[in-house]
This record gives sequence, structure tokens and C-alpha cells, in this order.
Amino acid sequence: MVSAQNIIAAPVIAAMGNFDGVHLGHQYLLKETAAFARAQGAAPGVVLFEPHPRRFFRPNDPPFLLTAPAQRDALLREAGAEAIFPVTFDQALASMTPSEFVTGVLKDQLGLKGVVTGADFRFGKDRAGDGAALKSLGEAAGLDVKLVDVLKENPQTEKFGSSAVRAALENGEAGKAAAMLGRPWSVVGPVAQGAKVGRTIGFPTANMTLGELIEPRKGVYAVRASVDGKTHDAVANFGRRPTVDAGMGAPLLETYLFDFEGDLYGKEMEIAFMAFLRDEEKFDGLDALKAQIAEDCVRAKALLKTLPGEA
Repeated sequence: MVSAQNIIAAPVIAAMGNFDGVHLGHQYLLKETAAFARAQGAAPGVVLFEPHPRRFFRPNDPPFLLTAPAQRDALLREAGAEAIFPVTFDQALASMTPSEFVTGVLKDQLGLKGVVTGADFRFGKDRAGDGAALKSLGEAAGLDVKLVDVLKENPQTEKFGSSAVRAALENGEAGKAAAMLGRPWSVVGPVAQGAKVGRTIGFPTANMTLGELIEPRKGVYAVRASVDGKTHDAVANFGRRPTVDAGMGAPLLETYLFDFEGDLYGKEMEIAFMAFLRDEEKFDGLDALKAQIAEDCVRAKALLKTLPGEA
């Protein structure tokens, strides 16, 4: 049930949650966890669930993850987690009572010294356990427990949450998503072989599929592409390519890097979505598509010059 991927001698006090996106709320929780752990002579870590509980309970949902596991774990370590404990979310775990989970998993299997969660955290069969139950059960099991008030942009707004980030991306609101994440939303993956249509019209693209990641609004974006330790300004299209294959193919992320020459096939690349430019549309042939891409490049270059972190 528990996948060990940590070699750490110190006792661990871990934040607990799903941590999809590692947004500002998660980062705040990790900061509070680190402070609490240090005060108790422990190392800060995280307990997370794989697969995401939503995938377990609603297996037919379309892709919704903000970050793939490897990217999520890298962001968690960047935010201060020294140990990561992925707990398999299966029927056995879903059927545990709050008491069984605290004693059987957190105490006995993981051997944690303590846990930290948001005050609104729910756990156990039928989500029967809340923050108060975790504190009571945890302390009875000998765990140090801290409940943290969730982070909000201001007292009048909703808390930072993965669902709000997903909604922003589905609306093409890249800036709004970045404000909640504390960084631009990005995807990481290998560059795949494509049909090479872009090359024939002077705009060779690096192609990626998103897999289990959420699909942002289909259309054209100003992006930054990082590969081989360098970051390049770029323009990208996410969609089904209605001009090229009548929109019948699987959604694809196609990125054209400005002022770049070289072979990217098979290399891992990170694409950061900086701004939405326009919706995907069908053009009357490749010449019209080529002209529009040229316009997209001009707009993207001008916009990216105004944004922080210019390549």
C-alpha cells in the first residue's frame, strides 16, 4: 500500500493531501509543516495518494491532473518536502475507518512522528474523519498533529485550490492559473514524432501529448519552452488540428520555438503556458494556416517581451 522512496534518518512530520498542482495553498501548507517539523526535531515530508482519489471514485472522468507525478514530486521537494510517501488509494484504503487509517497507515506503516493538514481535510470511509478527528485520533496514537487554516488570497475570496486552477485553464485564463500556482502552469514530457506538416510550411513544431493531464482551452498560446537547460520563447497550439486532419486526431500540443535549430525528438521538454492568444480554428488550406501562424508568432513575441522571465 505504501511505496517507499525516501532514505532519511530523521523522524518525519508530513503534510497530507493530494497536492495536485502544488499551488500556493499547498506551498503554504508545506511551509507551515516545515516550521512545525523543525520545532519538533523532525524533517518535513508529505503523504499523498496515488492514484488521485477522484480517479478511483470516478474512473470515467476525462483527464484532470494539473501535474504528472514526477513533476509534482519535483515541485514538492522544491517547496521543502524532504520525504514523499505515496500511499496507494485502493478499495482497502477507501474502506478504512478514520481510526484504522491513522493507526494502521500513518503510525504503523509510515512510522510518522506527526502530520499536518488543512483544517478542512477529510479522510476515512465516506469521508467520515475531519480535522478535529485527525487531531484526536492522531494524538491518541502518539502523533504530533497540527491543523492549518487554508490560505486565501484575501478574507473575502475562496481558498486556493486545484479545482479553481483547472477551471482557469479550461477557460484559457493562463494568467489567473499562474497567480494561483505561483508560477505559470506547465507540462513536462518527451517530444514525439509528428506528421511534420509544420516543417513543410516553415514552422517545425515539437509535439507532445498530455496523457492524464487536464486539457486546457483549445487554441494558440504564447509559451516558454525549456529543453537542454535553456528556455526559449515560443508559440504553441493545443487541439485537434482541424485544418490538417479535419480535427479527427487526438489532442496534441504543438510548439514552435523561435530562433531554434536542432532535433528535439525524444528529448524531455517543459512548456509553460504564459498567455492565451486565440481559439483553434479551421483555415482554407495550408497557405492561410501559414499566414495565421506568422501573425501568431508576431503577437506571441511582443507579448512575451512584456512578461517576467524573458528568454
